[in-house]
Parts: sequence; C-alpha cells; structure tokens
Amino acid sequence: MWHDETDVIVAGSGGALVGAYTAAREGLSVVVVEASDQFGGTTAYSGGGGMWFPCNPVLRRAGSDDTLDAAFAYFHAVVGNRTPVELQRTYVYGGSDLIAYLEQDAHFEFDVLPWPDYFGGLPHARLDGLRHTVMKPLPAERLGELARRVRGPLDRERLGAEAPKYLSGGRALIGRLLSAITTYPHTSLRLDSPLVELATSSEGVVGAVVEEHGRRRAIRARAGVLLAAGGFEHNPGLRQRFGVPGDARDTMGAPGNTGLALQAGMAAGAAIDLMDQAWWSPGLTHPDGRSAFSLWFTGGIFVNQDGKRFVNESGPYDRIGKVVIDQIACGAMTLPFWMIYDDREGLVPPVKATNVSMVEPERYVEAGLWHTADTLPGLAATIGVDADNLVSTVKRFNEFVAAGIDEDFGRGDEAYDRAFSGGRSPMVPIETGPYHAAAFGLSDLGTKGGLVTDGHARVIDTGGNPIDGLYAAGNTMAAVSGTAYPGGGNPIGASMLFSHLAAKHMAQRPR
Repeated sequence: MWHDETDVIVAGSGGALVGAYTAAREGLSVVVVEASDQFGGTTAYSGGGGMWFPCNPVLRRAGSDDTLDAAFAYFHAVVGNRTPVELQRTYVYGGSDLIAYLEQDAHFEFDVLPWPDYFGGLPHARLDGLRHTVMKPLPAERLGELARRVRGPLDRERLGAEAPKYLSGGRALIGRLLSAITTYPHTSLRLDSPLVELATSSEGVVGAVVEEHGRRRAIRARAGVLLAAGGFEHNPGLRQRFGVPGDARDTMGAPGNTGLALQAGMAAGAAIDLMDQAWWSPGLTHPDGRSAFSLWFTGGIFVNQDGKRFVNESGPYDRIGKVVIDQIACGAMTLPFWMIYDDREGLVPPVKATNVSMVEPERYVEAGLWHTADTLPGLAATIGVDADNLVSTVKRFNEFVAAGIDEDFGRGDEAYDRAFSGGRSPMVPIETGPYHAAAFGLSDLGTKGGLVTDGHARVIDTGGNPIDGLYAAGNTMAAVSGTAYPGGGNPIGASMLFSHLAAKHMAQRPR
C-alpha cells in the first residue's frame, strides 16, 4: 500500500538536485528525500563548488579555444579503460550542454575559476585551468528561510562560526538549485527522510520506502527513482567490508553519507564497482583528533616515520593521498606523517587552504600536534624520527630549491604544482630556525565506489542489464573517472550531469 506517489523520487540533495530540477522543469512531479536535517550533502562543503565541464558556454565567452575531442583525449588518457569508454565520453561531451540548459534559467549564474588539470604532463591537459566553472555566490537573504537549511560551511558546523551572508562555492550551487526547484509547485523537499529500501515488481523499481522522521512510508514513483545520496564514508563497517583505507572520522563527506541508498540498490540486484576507492587528500590534524582536507602549501616538506621525504608536496591532493596509502600498505609509514617547515611564517604551518579553519596555535601544541625545536636534530627527537635522515633530507631539499629542480619527486614540474605560487616554483628552503613540525593524516572527500550505470545513469544489474526505473549519480554511482581524479570539479560535475541525464531519461519513459 502506497502512502504517497509522485513521478520521480530523488534520494540525496547534493549535485543530485540538478536531477530534481530537471525533472520538475520537464513537467514531472518530484519528491526529494534527504537523510539528514540539512540540504546539500558533501557538495555544500566544497569551497569552490567547481564543475569540470570542458568547452561550456561560460568558458567559451571567456575565450577558451578548447575542444571536446581534446578534453576527451585527456580524460581517457587519465582514466584508461577502468570504466566504460562510452560512459567517459558521455561525461566529457555532456557537460557543456548541461550548462547551456541551466543558463536558460535566470536562477543560475556562472563564473570561470581557472583550475589546472591534475595530470599536466599528459597530452591535451589544460594548463590554463579553462575547463573549470563555478556558480556565482548567492545572497542568503534571496533564499529566505531555506538558507538556514543549506549544509555548511564546515566552520559553522565544527567550530560554531556564524553563517556567512553569501552562499559561495558548493553552497551557492545548492542554494541556486533549491531556489529554482521551489518555483515548481509539483515538487516536495523532505529532510530527515532517508531512503532505506526500494519497492520492486516484475516491471523493475516502482517506488521506495522512506523513513520520514522515523516513520516508514512507501512512496510510489511512476517514472523512476534516482539514488544520489552520497557514498558510505561515514559507515566504518562498510569501509572495513570493502577495504577503504582511512578512518570515517577523517572524511569530509556529509554526516548522512552512511550508504543506505547504496545498500538499497545492492539489495535490488545492482552491480557495484570501485568499492575500495575514495577521493583522497592529505589532512591537517586538528585538536579534535580529526584530519581535514588541506591544500595550498606555501612552504615545508612532508616526511615519513623515518624522517625521509616521500612525495611531491605541491601535487594534486588525491595523488598525495594515494602515495600515503601506498606508503602505509608497504610498511614505510605509520600515521601521522609530518610537515617540516622553518620559522619564516612563525609557528603556524604554511597551509593556506584548510576545509576546517585552524584554531588557536596553543591547542595544537598542547595536543602534541605541532612541535618546535632550535635545531633539526632536536625537532627529530620530539617527533620520533631519525635525526640524521631528517637533517640530510632537508639539506638535499634545500639543494633542489637552489637549483630549481626537484630531482626526487618533481615538485613544481606541472602547472597545478605552481597554481598557488603565481607560476613560480613552489619550493621554499627550510633554513630559518627555530624549526617546526605539524602532524598530518589521511583524509578523503567521500567514497567513490557505487552502483554501476550506463550513459543514461540507469543502474545495471549483476547480469549486465539495466534495472528498469532505477538510476544513480554522485558518489552513490561508481565514479566515471575510475580510480583517478582527472581535474578539480570532476566529482561535482559528474554528479550534476548524470542526475540531469537520469531525469531526462525518466521524462521520456511511459507512465
């Protein structure tokens, strides 16, 4: 017995809101069910909220001479055959049309935020960053009471900071989508309503069971169900089951991302892939014991438990995270690893972009996370690494700085490495005492394993056939980029596009 019915059910309120918006705009009734008490998912935590959509109208107006063929050649060179080539093609070639579709609605306004591709040494990589688009900030007052229901920023949730007067980055994307969706009378937005089960028949998926404020309600979906409720990064049991490195406490994923919708899809017979993967990053460890995504390092080097350097510190965050995982797997590293830096900027580590702002320095010192000594051997003793190794590591790095070439890890060789240093070398010598060390751990932006889909975002069953009426996008969908991270805005962009394609396909289905 159905308690409610609609054309489309959308589980999740991050980039999947594009699917809800598209369905409503195409004339379908929509119910959005969000597991938590706030809209936005992990997308709302993104400082940039970027979309990797090559050749879109915003970039064209900015003067980009890119081509979709070149963008696809780059994307496929990064991803390889780990995911179906046609799925990759769907993503790369579809983003431009989606931006054009959204720009027809005055609710959506975009900007260019140049962000170099993450594998700058590969053919057709865009080094000027002109494959990256963001939503323009939105005054919170324009969204009214709904603004209070948009998740983030992280400083508000973790540090008690006041909500900003403008929604920016991922929050701007969510805010604009909510504003647009609520202009359609045949839409319903429901918080505290996780999707826990799919309703099936001989025809496929025909609805879902949702726990609305603790009560189970069956909702019929005449056109289909879109599962886009994030990954399972906050579920320690699932992380362990599928072998996802790291700890749930250190993820940047939204708290509601426990894998309920994903498990509902699996129970309905869906195939899964990439379940041991996530969007990795190094994480500055804070006094609350959590390591949070960090980038834009204006100095310092990373060393492992032996006091030796092990990575290009200015490289893309996902690639740094993977090196950390490999180091741990082979026994060369235990957490924490350490950023070593000198006193040119004082005690605070040279980290200019932290998803969670740093608190008072003395709290890090008291927690044993930041250490200081007059000499490098003295610093080595305080953090428990080999003094001779640390001294020789710093000496060798300083020689690289003087020569302008990092012979060990290629720091500064790619455009992304130099994105935060005005195009100059990102290497800064470590020579002004006293010397400092800051603890780092492994963080992630969410898991990327999920339900296997086709180019319409239809979920594929374990026999290789589409499950009628079931769609997936975002981190509930197995990532189109496979085990790689081709460029900033890839996760949000894919979530938006495949949600849109799911809605367009549902709109064409007989009901």
